Amino acid sequence: MRAQHLRQVLLVVIAALVGLGLVAVYSASAMAGRQTYGQDFYFLTRHVVATLLGLGLGMGCLLVPYPTVRAWAKWIVFGSLCLLVIVFLLGHEAGGARRWFRLGRWSFQPSEIAQLALVLYLADVMARKRAWIRDFWQGVLPPLLVTGVGAGLVLLQPDLGTAVVMGGTVLVMLLVARARWQHVALVAAVAAAVFVLLVAGAEYRRQRLLVFLNPWQDPGGAGYQILQSYFALARGGLIGHGLGGSLQKLFYLPGVHTDFIFAIIGEELGLLGTTAIMALFALLVLCGFRLAMLAEDAFSKYLICGLVALIGMEALVNMAVVTGLLPTKGLPLPFISYGGTATVMNLVACALILKASRSSDLRMALAQADRKRLLEIRSARSLGRR
Repeated sequence: MRAQHLRQVLLVVIAALVGLGLVAVYSASAMAGRQTYGQDFYFLTRHVVATLLGLGLGMGCLLVPYPTVRAWAKWIVFGSLCLLVIVFLLGHEAGGARRWFRLGRWSFQPSEIAQLALVLYLADVMARKRAWIRDFWQGVLPPLLVTGVGAGLVLLQPDLGTAVVMGGTVLVMLLVARARWQHVALVAAVAAAVFVLLVAGAEYRRQRLLVFLNPWQDPGGAGYQILQSYFALARGGLIGHGLGGSLQKLFYLPGVHTDFIFAIIGEELGLLGTTAIMALFALLVLCGFRLAMLAEDAFSKYLICGLVALIGMEALVNMAVVTGLLPTKGLPLPFISYGGTATVMNLVACALILKASRSSDLRMALAQADRKRLLEIRSARSLGRR
């Protein structure tokens, strides 16, 4: 399939997910909005505003010259890291975590910005260091250091789930860039060891793991949320009870319009509805990686792969948590969960995917420049050996 056709399919998939998200947010949040704010449309209105803002920023990204996007990558990631530091000083604390900036009745989460900025920056770094990517110290370590700083700041919030997604995305980008599999395996092993230590070192994380293994040991406490999610999915059956027919959203299941909205979709639209959601995300990932393989320059290839992996991993983790395949972790379902910053950043990411996948004379020039630089580096290294 040609790149143009893939972009068209991708646009349809994104539009379908955004549309389903608007319907699902209203269905899941109407009662909560009425109970808390006296407005059925309270959460839907804010979700629509975030969607429109994301579409507007996405359109703005499409208008920015492509070389400018790449040139500003290091400044964007620097700004996002600064926000991650500032949030510790001026951020809003909720549930024992300090992850948000509060602006009146609105808030935004800098870690969502940092994820996209990190992918943009690493795509540029890996493209420039393509000749050294199979060397650990010069090709693999520099991207890992930047990732470690970003993930470390996110862990301090604390937000283990987002840090894991950031790390997983970087590993995918290293594999696509053809780093040595031994180096990637070593990095993955070290990351897994750090993950185990982080889980073992925090009581609430150990509790989540124990509940994941047996939620019935504390059905009214730590296991309550996942058990209510099971009840929602089981009640939905094959075809569900129709839009608005959920009982679990009547203040039984916490997070119905955010992290656990997938369970409400399962209750109202059944197995057919949840399968359709999974199929849309699978199609998004397949189209995205296919566009990456068709990209004419290294930067575009790595950028598309990184952004697709980021969206795909967030979706996979969210659905795995809701269905009990992973321990409970607060990650939104892309395009569907209520969440302003995540919605905006996911739409901006889609705009960057579409922009990077466009075939043009400029892209050809970038590819030729990358090849010329690669030949110059290889020539210099061969002269050095002599």
